[in-house]
Amino acid sequence: MSSQSVSAVFKLVKAPIYSHCFSQDKSLLAVTCKNDCLIYRFTNGSPQLVATLSNHDKTVTAVDISIHGRIVTCSQDRNAYVWEPLSDGTYKPTLVLLRINRAATCVSWAPSGYKFAVGSSARIIAVCYYEQENNWWVSKHIKKPIKSTVGCLSWHSNGVLLASGGTDGYMRIFSGFVKGLDSKDAVAGSPWGDKFPFGALVREFYHGSYIEDVEWRSSIESIGYVSHEGTLNVVDANNNHSQVNAPDGLPFNTLLWINDHEILCAGFSNHPVLFAEATGGWQFAKDLDKPASTDLSAHNTGNNNNNEDLDESEDVSATFGISALRKFKQLDLKGKVSTDVNETAHENTITQLLPYQETNGQVTQASACGLDGKVVIYNI
Repeated sequence: MSSQSVSAVFKLVKAPIYSHCFSQDKSLLAVTCKNDCLIYRFTNGSPQLVATLSNHDKTVTAVDISIHGRIVTCSQDRNAYVWEPLSDGTYKPTLVLLRINRAATCVSWAPSGYKFAVGSSARIIAVCYYEQENNWWVSKHIKKPIKSTVGCLSWHSNGVLLASGGTDGYMRIFSGFVKGLDSKDAVAGSPWGDKFPFGALVREFYHGSYIEDVEWRSSIESIGYVSHEGTLNVVDANNNHSQVNAPDGLPFNTLLWINDHEILCAGFSNHPVLFAEATGGWQFAKDLDKPASTDLSAHNTGNNNNNEDLDESEDVSATFGISALRKFKQLDLKGKVSTDVNETAHENTITQLLPYQETNGQVTQASACGLDGKVVIYNI
């Protein structure tokens, strides 16, 4: 392990993991791997593969586990399955009638565990629930005013309000109210509005860049989201909007609320970054598991003739991407880059952060999956 902030590292597969999820008691771990969803059981802290869910015939894009232990998977094959755990350790799949003509991109169970939402490239959010008489899962569609792929979803703790983000640059809040399943009492007195008929657009925030991930903080009626141009944004019911840039300028793929005043983000920098709310808004707090930096200029002593193209006026601390620029210029000049640095636990882009351990509303450990086929547990 590369630092005190890393609790455990599990190298599970030799392929990207786009999504992962732990069961409520953390005894089971589900990860996406190519066209399958792999289920691991933890025995003495070590993951053992116990099941492979393989009904999809294209890349599985997301997985989630409900409070009842049901697993839902969605895929680029335009399908979703709900997997019911059986007593013998196997899983019984039930097809979901998504009725979409493009890839399913993300999935999220509502807090109740009786419905879930699926985002897609068909400019549709499908809110799915079980129909007892037909023994299948059906869906109701949210379409307008979505203009492009829906890439991320997050339910409010009331199970009605649904935040979404996508490639059209909007973060939107919809009503996912399903008659006969949800209670109007759940949204009584909500600061977001008075009436929430299914599919109603409650609020929208235009950002202009791809929204990579979105997450509610229901206790304070706020939403955090990260975008592809490398910013963390926090909005609330009063339309207050706070924005802060990634310290290294690289895009974030995912975020996780640690408490009411701290958010953990991760993405292309391969390590998590913690932000904290201060008097002047949200600010960078610290890096987790960041490798020791190497001053490349120290390796260029006596070699200034080769480095005339490095502009001395470049302000490394104030300009995004300069450290990367220097790295590649060094690579071009010497054919190699100094490697005397500690590596991060994740060797490639982090794709998803989830809470692993919580105490009194405070996340103390977070899990992260990435394109390197690893799941890493971080100490906050």
